[in-house]
Amino acid sequence: MTPPLSFPEQVSVTPISAFSDNYIWCLHDSNTAVVVDPGDANPVLAFCEQHQLTLTAILITHHHHDHTGGIQKLVASYPDIPVIGPHGGHIQGITQPVKQGDTASLETLHCHFDVIEVPGHTLDHIAFYGHGALFCGDTLFSGGCGRLFEGTPAQMHHSLNTLTHLPDDTRVYCAHEYTQANMTFALAVEPENAQLNRHAEKVNSLRAEQRITLPSTLAVEKAINPFLRTQHASVADAAIRYSGQTLTSDDAIFAAIRRWKDEF
Repeated sequence: MTPPLSFPEQVSVTPISAFSDNYIWCLHDSNTAVVVDPGDANPVLAFCEQHQLTLTAILITHHHHDHTGGIQKLVASYPDIPVIGPHGGHIQGITQPVKQGDTASLETLHCHFDVIEVPGHTLDHIAFYGHGALFCGDTLFSGGCGRLFEGTPAQMHHSLNTLTHLPDDTRVYCAHEYTQANMTFALAVEPENAQLNRHAEKVNSLRAEQRITLPSTLAVEKAINPFLRTQHASVADAAIRYSGQTLTSDDAIFAAIRRWKDEF
């Protein structure tokens, strides 16, 4: 059966800001809510109180504290709700561990998400895909990708390539407002990329008004994100110039671009 390309009509996706640049994505209708990566419980509790919503589930993409730190307090406020996240038993509070190929079902919202394992930023990282939406945590950012805290460049490159096989109109809900800084780096890699230049102008305008730059789409990211464009000569040439080495594979080009970003 072909999965639906959009959420049920009554379901909305709203960003809840946390810390300096995190987004806790909240899927909700007029009565119930599900949150993705609640690093801080307080803004979630405030949002639910403001909109008279009952929290019914939590989705977790990886173990970092700015994505998991609110689990305990939220579960204390909403006992027995499912907490769906990476298997392995290493994240306190997970009640439904999931892995590649599993389905995360949010029955109160009539939503269902495929689980995709995307190691790189961390080894346990997963993404949730369904209803034309991708909740990808810190794996794919608009114009960038996550730092390699645990995985290898080859693992991250493979994970990103896996995501690029989803439909181009997939909406990308990543977990941080990093887009403006990512645009600066992407332009250093591909200064002649016309679509990238136009997108950077749009991002600058949004941030000047303190507006969110997300969600993006995979079609946009394939056009402007250097970490998804290692097969393009412009990115490969830039990576070779930066590294001063002959790079003969997409993995090597990706690794050079990631090192460049780390030092940028």
